[in-house]
Amino acid sequence: MSTVNHPKHYNMGKIEVLDFILDKKFNYLAGSIVKYMSRYRWKGSPLEDLKKARFYLDRLIEQVEADPCDQSDPHPRHRRIPQ
Repeated sequence: MSTVNHPKHYNMGKIEVLDFILDKKFNYLAGSIVKYMSRYRWKGSPLEDLKKARFYLDRLIEQVEADPCDQSDPHPRHRRIPQ
C-alpha cells in the first residue's frame, strides 16, 4: 500500500477516509475532524491527533454559532430559505 496515496492509517476499515470525506462533501474543518479521528489509534501520538480533531471541532462550532445557515454548507437543510 502506498504511503503517499493510500497510507495504512487511513485505510483501516472498509472505506478509505478520503473517499468518505469526499462522498459526504465535508468542508475543510469537518474533513479534518474525520481525518484525525479516523487515524488517531494508528498513527503517531493518539493524544496529539485527538487534540488536533478537537482544534478543528472547536473552529467548526464557532463557525456554526456565528452563522448557523452558512451558504457554503453543502447540505440544503442547513441553508437559509430566502424570504
